[in-house]
Amino acid sequence: MMRTPEEISAALARILPRVEKPGRYTGGELNQVVKDWARTPVRAAFVFPDLYDLGMSNLGLAVLYEIVNRRPEALAERAYSPWPDMEREMRQAGVPLYSLETHHALSDFDLIGFSIPYEQLYTNLLNVLDLAGLPLRAAERDERHPLVIAGGHAAMNPEPMADFVDAFVIGEGEEVIEEIVEALGAAKREELSRLALLERLVRLPGVYVPRFYAPRYNEDGTVREMERTHEAAPQHVLKRIVGALPPPPTKLIVPYIDTVHNRFPVEIMRGCTRGCRFCQAGMITRPVRERSVAEILAAIDEGLRVTGYEEVALLSLSSSDYRHIRELVTAVAERYAGRHLRISLPSLRIESVSVDLMEALRGNRSSGFTLAPEAATERMRTIINKAISDEQLLAVTREIFRRGWPTVKLYFMIGHPQEGLEDVRAIAELSKRVLREGRQVLGGRAEVHAGVSTFVPKPHTPFQWVPLDSVESIRAKQRLLMDEMRGRGLKLNWNPPEATQMEAWLSRGDRRIGAVIEAAWRRGARFDAWQDQFKFEAWLEAFRACGLDPEFYLHRERPIDERLPWEHIDSGLRKRFLTEDYLWSLEGRPRVDCRTRCYACGIMPAFAGLRGEQPREAWFCPVAKRHVPAASEAVPVEG
Repeated sequence: MMRTPEEISAALARILPRVEKPGRYTGGELNQVVKDWARTPVRAAFVFPDLYDLGMSNLGLAVLYEIVNRRPEALAERAYSPWPDMEREMRQAGVPLYSLETHHALSDFDLIGFSIPYEQLYTNLLNVLDLAGLPLRAAERDERHPLVIAGGHAAMNPEPMADFVDAFVIGEGEEVIEEIVEALGAAKREELSRLALLERLVRLPGVYVPRFYAPRYNEDGTVREMERTHEAAPQHVLKRIVGALPPPPTKLIVPYIDTVHNRFPVEIMRGCTRGCRFCQAGMITRPVRERSVAEILAAIDEGLRVTGYEEVALLSLSSSDYRHIRELVTAVAERYAGRHLRISLPSLRIESVSVDLMEALRGNRSSGFTLAPEAATERMRTIINKAISDEQLLAVTREIFRRGWPTVKLYFMIGHPQEGLEDVRAIAELSKRVLREGRQVLGGRAEVHAGVSTFVPKPHTPFQWVPLDSVESIRAKQRLLMDEMRGRGLKLNWNPPEATQMEAWLSRGDRRIGAVIEAAWRRGARFDAWQDQFKFEAWLEAFRACGLDPEFYLHRERPIDERLPWEHIDSGLRKRFLTEDYLWSLEGRPRVDCRTRCYACGIMPAFAGLRGEQPREAWFCPVAKRHVPAASEAVPVEG
């Protein structure tokens, strides 16, 4: 296999004319950073293990790329998973996976950092390691090989990928990536062994090194304990969090080709106080932290200047919950009036204020207005803690149509705990009621698009104990919706139950699932998030080959006192809080927004030591306004 950048570049000149969208693989984009390898001792490759078209929109990697490249002793470059046509050409020509900036083989780097926001990327991660010419399993890599780390939301249950990754970053990476780079630089200077480097990393808060933990199982297959095999390994790995959000990256790389999001993104707020019981992101990103209006506007000014984008996205889990959202929207609308700049504000609540905000931004109404009621009956919305009424939803959609949006997109889930067919039928009924509202205003131009996904119980949420809905039940619910959602102006999208099963295996699995992932990859599993690439039979064959029962991870209700495979990973939320919230869901009891009442979830005591880093009022937690224990009193995960 060729190794030098010159050899790789020469081979690419022959290969790229034969593949789809060669611009995915060339590099050389505006704002990429190229440093002198000979004068830069620590070299990191950041990889999004999916197509370039998706990975270029990953804001997390853009943040880390900028942070590392600011350091004089370090460089960061990028790589993405090649599409099957490019992979085939690379393997035939002996071209290893390489960085876009300098065409260095990934095996030349000191660090390969993966972003894994969703579990369907696991086989792609293995494929990247194989295309780089690296051993798949961490135990088989030595001092000759790069350190392999991974982070992202999927890392909150690292066990399925524990055999392949040297270290996981649990939580937010802005600060810990610098500590990892410093540790790596010191290890190179001191010529430390790989084991000695891992022993340093395991001492960093928020870094999980699977090598120093060994799962032990009961006879029934459940986890008995997670045995620590090194004295420095903490019993619980508490997630990292930045006390104050750093300035957002502005000099973003501008691709040559169309990507999923051709826009300049600014994260205006991190975290959520709503407490939706199905939402892993809302649970694991607590507490809420905000950027100031002035900082956001300054970032937009600079970002547009250095990128030339014509769209700006103001990002958060719930943008209309940002305290200064009206001030921000007014300022943005006034500052960029007449610039033909499009401002998108995703993740809006189902409130009249959301319509007012979109109206103020004068967005492109042809693209539709998106709302996410998640469930179609008030009973189900109470169970999942998404407290809105039918009348509230209809009033908001009525206002959307009245202001000129012809299409309303509604997102629902099926497979919720305690859901019946009447709750599913209500999705069609509610969609038709919304369409009627639109036709009263816009006539035949009104449309309602319903996207219906299937709920997967995720780790670190109150629903982590509930079973996945059965395939038979999911198919019956989807058939019901297909029958009911017929007619002009209605559109229905859904995902296959097989894809839902795979997501559940990977998100709820233990370390034994790693063998299944490898076996599925060896049977051709790649790009599992892409419906036209998904090979479900390869996964079933992998389970059979590994002697594991896939049903064990899917449809079994887990007792509250069962030790879950991810319990040694501490999200900052007390197990007592999650347990109580789950029991409340069984009783149909909602929780109000955390801004209104504190339920002592544990997040503020866990991170009390960060309070001094920014004004107290920027944290949306009533605990912060009363006594918060000192950092030494931080409460670990219970149980």
